[in-house]
Amino acid sequence: MSTPSLINLRAALRTALRTARKTGAAGMFCFCAVASAAISPAILHASVRAPSVALAINAPNGSATITFRKVFKTSYPEFVEIKVSDRGTGTYDIRALDEEASPQTFAVSALLAQRIFELASKLHDFEGVDLAVHRRIANLGEKTFRYEKGAESHEVTFNYTLDDSATQLLNIFEALTRQEVDLGDLQRTMRYDHLGVNEVLKQIDADYANKLLPEPEQFLQTLDQIAGDEKLLELARQRARALASRMRSTH
Repeated sequence: MSTPSLINLRAALRTALRTARKTGAAGMFCFCAVASAAISPAILHASVRAPSVALAINAPNGSATITFRKVFKTSYPEFVEIKVSDRGTGTYDIRALDEEASPQTFAVSALLAQRIFELASKLHDFEGVDLAVHRRIANLGEKTFRYEKGAESHEVTFNYTLDDSATQLLNIFEALTRQEVDLGDLQRTMRYDHLGVNEVLKQIDADYANKLLPEPEQFLQTLDQIAGDEKLLELARQRARALASRMRSTH
């Protein structure tokens, strides 16, 4: 598909997503149906940061890893896998189901890593726990938490849970997913779609205002690059400057 076609499709999907968020669950269902029909694997891959060499966590001896995996066919994205070690190193893999795995390295703060492992500990590191709601409920995507440390490993899979600790842990990983997608979209438009930068910044601004980004400081380097890039629209540069200023003043 040509670059102009990709840009037009992304713009249409962004508009559909904004409408869906305003209209609630029904709108999101419609958006997922449209996105799954329209997005090719190549386009979905372009919605996150361009892949570097695929790396897995090589956890040092004695360290532990928490893995979150979500599989939700026909949604966007269809597959998410995020791994975080107790030292804050990690990988994320966000893609369509028919794409090859391409985990990218990232890191979280020591404070966030500590919170993730505290919540896992409350759930007995997923050993022998049942988080599922055992009644008929809509398919919200198969979710898995997995704990690994040396030869020890435990995991639990569920569609929906009422457990408070599990819900908090799920919200953290869902927020990390949103953050990586937002950052990937911003970096992609900087390189390939200058006119789309301002629209992505609007989305990030809204996510930040709604406290949906767990570590907004991760955006600062890219926002500073946009603010100083004379090839971009002045409106986008001003928005990037203002957003970076707000993030720095509150974090």
